[in-house]
Amino acid sequence: MSFSQRREQLISVGRQLFAEKGFDGTSIEEIAGRAKVSKPVVYEHFGGKEGIYAVVVDREVNALLERITGALTAGHPRELLEQAALALLDYIEQETNGFRVLVRESPVMSATGNFSSVLNDVAHQVEHILGAEFKRRGYDPKLAELYSQALVGMVALTGRWWLEVRKPRKDVVAAHLVNLAWNGLSHLDTKPELRTRKAK
Repeated sequence: MSFSQRREQLISVGRQLFAEKGFDGTSIEEIAGRAKVSKPVVYEHFGGKEGIYAVVVDREVNALLERITGALTAGHPRELLEQAALALLDYIEQETNGFRVLVRESPVMSATGNFSSVLNDVAHQVEHILGAEFKRRGYDPKLAELYSQALVGMVALTGRWWLEVRKPRKDVVAAHLVNLAWNGLSHLDTKPELRTRKAK
């Protein structure tokens, strides 16, 4: 393998092990063993477990943010909410190991590369959308931050739960999330449906 191919292999192996066992439960020996290389090869590429973990987390953070920001194409706030919820659920479904890496406990030195920091970045983007909508409707735009944290937190915690159970289907989960967020408990639709995307 070339240097870059070996590096990618080690990142892939590290991602798998961090998803299975977390940072603390994974050792350099395991990474090297699964990649069928010696420990010095791992050290040469990443300097240690922290180095490979940082690369894995950075890639996952960027991938998730790209999915969510890329999904936000609709103009109507309800449709934006649907798109954000579906983007997160798509990521969980298609990149399960990456999501597991992000939601596991992170080492102290990685305070900016964990699921909480990703959620804060997403909430910040949602805050701008809500702020503009609040102004338009005559609500206090200073409350957009509170609402964005609440919405993103609701979707993210539901996503963590859905990661394990995988029922009901993804589109049904997204429809119910939007139902609660958009209509509130007092006006829930009995059979909510998504407006922006047909079930896959």
